[in-house]
Amino acid sequence: MAETKQKQCIAGLEADAPAHHQLCEMFWTLGPAFARWTEQCLKGNGKSPQRVRLMAHLYKNGPVKMGDLRTELGVTATCITALVDQLEAEGLVTRKPHKTDRRATLVKLTRSAEKQLEGQCGPFKDQVAEVFASFSGDEQKRFLSLLGRVRAALTEQGILK
Repeated sequence: MAETKQKQCIAGLEADAPAHHQLCEMFWTLGPAFARWTEQCLKGNGKSPQRVRLMAHLYKNGPVKMGDLRTELGVTATCITALVDQLEAEGLVTRKPHKTDRRATLVKLTRSAEKQLEGQCGPFKDQVAEVFASFSGDEQKRFLSLLGRVRAALTEQGILK
C-alpha cells in the first residue's frame, strides 16, 4: 500500500498514471513555463507579464482597489505595492483614496498608459499566442472551452473571481 501511495506522489506524465494526476502534473509544468514564455516575449522592453496584466486589468475595469489587484494577479501585497510603486514612478498609474473606505487605495491608469496599451496589447498577445499556432481554430475553441470549465471550478472554490 505504501508503495502505491509513493508511486502516486512521484508519478508524472506517465501513461499509466491516472488522467487527473497527469492533468495536475501538466498544469504544474505548463503554468510556470507559460509565464517564462511571456517574459521572454517581453524581454528587452522593460516590461513584465505582471505589469502588463495589471495595466490591462485597470484598462478593462477602471480604478481598482490595490487589494483587488493583488487577488486578481495572484501576488503578495508586497509585490502589488512594488508593481504599483514602479508604475506610478513612471507616470503610468495614479493612486487616490477610496471615497467610502478610508483604508483602501484606488489605482487608476493614466491616459499615457492607456495609449501605450492600445498600441501594444494586440501585438503582445499575438506574439504570446504563437505557442498555440499548431492548433486549428476549432481546437483552440475546444481548448478554450475546457479551460473555461477549469476556471469555473476554481471560481466555485473561491480561488478566482
